[in-house]
Amino acid sequence: MLPPTADPGEIPTLAARAEQLGFDLVAAGEHVLFGSPTSNAFVTLAAAAAATSRVRLVSAVTLLPLYPAVLAAKLAATLDRVSAGRFELGVGVGGENPAEFAACGVPVSARGRRTDEALPVVRAYLAGETVTVEGEPTRLDPLPVGPVPVWVGGRSEAAMRRAGRAGEVWMPYLCSPDRVRRGLRLANDVAAEQGRPPVTGGLLAWSAVAPTRAAARTLAVGTLQRIYGQDMDRLVDACVPHGTADDVVARFADYAEAGAESILFAPLCAAGGHTAAIEEVGAALATSRA
Repeated sequence: MLPPTADPGEIPTLAARAEQLGFDLVAAGEHVLFGSPTSNAFVTLAAAAAATSRVRLVSAVTLLPLYPAVLAAKLAATLDRVSAGRFELGVGVGGENPAEFAACGVPVSARGRRTDEALPVVRAYLAGETVTVEGEPTRLDPLPVGPVPVWVGGRSEAAMRRAGRAGEVWMPYLCSPDRVRRGLRLANDVAAEQGRPPVTGGLLAWSAVAPTRAAARTLAVGTLQRIYGQDMDRLVDACVPHGTADDVVARFADYAEAGAESILFAPLCAAGGHTAAIEEVGAALATSRA
């Protein structure tokens, strides 16, 4: 995960370094308003695309209810073209900060419905199909693109079901391996009911790296509290990989065993510590793969 509050000018360098270290995915999230300056995922990943050639690019996540569905689809298709077919669209409902919904003129209470209504339009556009807009079948002149996988973010049961109905990947965050296992089972039950292929598991893994587990735990609790504005102490032990880089990678293996085939390493670190964190974990991953 690229740091959400990074100076946008640093994104090409950070993305290129992640690719050099052997990571398979580079991801970016977004907010309109979230208490600190946060970039837009489509723009951030366009900058990352220009500085890389191999890594897949994932929006983690695009706040789909804040976009007109066709606009989100057009942006996704354009980014897929810019990156030579490397883009994967992650979507979520948001809601942590109602102020950003008010700023966009979208009722926060409508975020789930708007997301469910938008997903078929986005998928149809990306597939070059005719879609229904305001009850009328409409040809939207889509950009020609290849398959763009859809990741559905969120840890609620609604998100699990949404992934089963309309996603290729279910991607929770701040959850235990057992919750990944149980959620993926539900998502695939829904996919089977819909006659869709199985959903694969992903994870947005907030993680803290430090010389000791105690120091890493303190770092995780403090940083998550600043991000979410609430005490996260009770979640850290079960839901946040932390410790040395080897400890974090070992915990990733627990999530992989539970079904998370793709894990987005999201470092919890002080300003300027992102590169050091990905270098340490990248080296530990390389050793574990060897």
